[in-house]
Amino acid sequence: MGLFDFFKKKENTVIEQQDLDKGLEKTKDNFLSKITKAVAGKSTVDEEVLDDLEEVLVTSDVGVTTTLKIIKRIEERVARDKYLGTNELNGILKEEIQQLLAENNSNDFQNFEYGNHKPYVIMVVGVNGVGKTTTIGKLAYKLKQAGSQVVIGAADTFRAAAVSQIQLWGERIGVRVVAQAMGSDPASVAYDTVKSAVSNGDDVVIIDTAGRLHNKVGLMNELTKIKNVMQKVIPNAPHEILLVLDASTGQNAIEQCKQFTQATDVNALALTKLDGTAKGGVVIGISDQFKIPVKYIGVGEEKEQLQLFDRKAFVESLFKQ
Repeated sequence: MGLFDFFKKKENTVIEQQDLDKGLEKTKDNFLSKITKAVAGKSTVDEEVLDDLEEVLVTSDVGVTTTLKIIKRIEERVARDKYLGTNELNGILKEEIQQLLAENNSNDFQNFEYGNHKPYVIMVVGVNGVGKTTTIGKLAYKLKQAGSQVVIGAADTFRAAAVSQIQLWGERIGVRVVAQAMGSDPASVAYDTVKSAVSNGDDVVIIDTAGRLHNKVGLMNELTKIKNVMQKVIPNAPHEILLVLDASTGQNAIEQCKQFTQATDVNALALTKLDGTAKGGVVIGISDQFKIPVKYIGVGEEKEQLQLFDRKAFVESLFKQ
């Protein structure tokens, strides 16, 4: 890496941190103000403070099950240390949330690299309205910026808008899009896309799928068919099944995650629209409940504002005064 590249990387890191801080502003303000009220007038972490903290976490969309885990951990630290001042609470809470994310497979993703698979196939799932198409466009842009040759398969053929939006993104960021007429078989689009990617020597394939949450059996059959036809070309495809969820829907995102994980083998999550909500705590709850790594987060509308999830940076930003 040359000197220019080093400073460029450092500059990008600073910009990304600023975007993350700004994107989590509403969640942080909501979260910290509630904690401040919970400990007001108290000097030690006692049962009342813990009860109030429990309410703070639940109302911040962390979820009941995950909240109880965090509270139990803090209770154990109070019992072990005998005395815990409220001035230490933020630091301890931060440590416990980071540890929880680490245990739940949420790694610190440092770059857009995909091992030895070429092409690396990503199948993107999620309901309409969560920002799925935008996430695909931003991800393709990031991959291209990182030096990968990308192709997108517009396999959500049930909505004309979905295909045209993908094509617009392709034109905007200079990425090839494979599409067929509206109403075409989605599996046929996926097959054509991976076949052309192999012929073209592409590095990454991103397959969009229909954003309908119909009955579980129908969804499962449709996604299984898409996987099966891709495996005729690339035996272990897709390498990543990415579920896109809208963080601003809070607990509804958890319900969607439940439905999709029952229908297909989701192994990565993208949480969008964090900049427009105070419900960013849902990132912690989803990671804990499903043990699926949060890989990408959307912290703004610009094409650069899809970030690889870094649990340490996320939690540090959440508690930044």
